[in-house]
Amino acid sequence: MSTDDITTDLTRNTQNAPAELLARSFFFLCAVVSVVTTISIILLLVTEAAKFFSLTAPLMGVEGPTASLVDFLTGTTWEINNGKFGVLALVSATVMITLGSAIIAIPLGVATAIYLSEYASPQRRAILKPALEILAGIPTVVYGFFALIYITPVIQTFLPQTGTFNLLSASIVVGIMIIPMVASISEDAMSAVPDALRQAGYGMGATKFDVSTGIVVPAALSGIFSSFILALSRAIGETMAVTVAAGSQAKFHVPINPAAFLDGGLPMTAAMVQLLLSDITGGGLAYRSLFAIGLTLFVITLIMNIISDVVAQRYREEY
Repeated sequence: MSTDDITTDLTRNTQNAPAELLARSFFFLCAVVSVVTTISIILLLVTEAAKFFSLTAPLMGVEGPTASLVDFLTGTTWEINNGKFGVLALVSATVMITLGSAIIAIPLGVATAIYLSEYASPQRRAILKPALEILAGIPTVVYGFFALIYITPVIQTFLPQTGTFNLLSASIVVGIMIIPMVASISEDAMSAVPDALRQAGYGMGATKFDVSTGIVVPAALSGIFSSFILALSRAIGETMAVTVAAGSQAKFHVPINPAAFLDGGLPMTAAMVQLLLSDITGGGLAYRSLFAIGLTLFVITLIMNIISDVVAQRYREEY
């Protein structure tokens, strides 16, 4: 490179310096806003939840009734009118809906991703993938009414003992909702697998099915597992669909009992909606329980995301 070229580059960089500084400052501001917002939400949940528990409420200057942390975490009865705040009644419904939706979404989502990545032609993929992602754009309350009006009657046809509001219907509709997330992220992970690995499999005499399930899926395992965690986190935090489909009566269910899916329940998100719509007094015990539930939900989701990051780092392949 000649001296004139170097001088020209330096002049161009000097002229672009204000624009570069402006762009860098803008992106830094966006990052700061994101971090500050996250920290603010966490502080709000922790501060308000601390006012709910008897151990920390005096430190927050709270007077009046409080709840026991042990009773909250181990209790199986949620009756705010009777002063019973056992969050396990809410967690059990949330866990059952999450498990039910996972049974539906994970196999269908992965199978869809395999088809889009390995079997579909570029023309079909260009049509099917956007059509699949339309499901993610449908308002969740519409899913809830769909479950109540269409899915529940079908279930009652085969299982007459099923209630109008039941966890099975909620699980099915939430499973349908998160299929696009599993399929889209898994398909992106499979598409990132180098073609050289596929060609090596074909060179060894493997069929397309063998290559898809024995080479591509294991190579994309970290991305596929991340899609599972993200989808299940979405299922745990789903609000309107489960509020409409699952009912509004808190009951403690044992997740390993399949018959419990035919009964109604009150997931954590639906309980928060129910509390907000009721005549609770701002600053009262029922009001503060909102933040205790929210903090519990946040911790569960955080743990799942940490597990996702650990597994993604453990099985990530670099090409």
